[in-house]
Amino acid sequence: MLPLTDRPGWQAAGEVSLLTHSAWEQALSHLARSDEETCHLELSAVTFVDVAGVSALAMTAQGLPQGRRIVLEEPPATLRRVLDLFWPDLLTVEVIGR
Repeated sequence: MLPLTDRPGWQAAGEVSLLTHSAWEQALSHLARSDEETCHLELSAVTFVDVAGVSALAMTAQGLPQGRRIVLEEPPATLRRVLDLFWPDLLTVEVIGR
């Protein structure tokens, strides 16, 4: 995970799976602690996010203070489907692209 230089957030690449969960959860923790109203996760280079990774994202988003949100940019299609299936009313996550 690398910090974005032009907006608040992080860029990820590769897979979010058992081997990379600690880095994923660390980035989500940084997002949750940010004072920014909107934080971005640029995911165009992410090929896969397992259910535990999507769950960690949803739990982070559910814990955000009112008025804050996470914008997912170009996530893998499976991430969006899992969010829609298990967290259809999660208003603190906005998906852009794909």
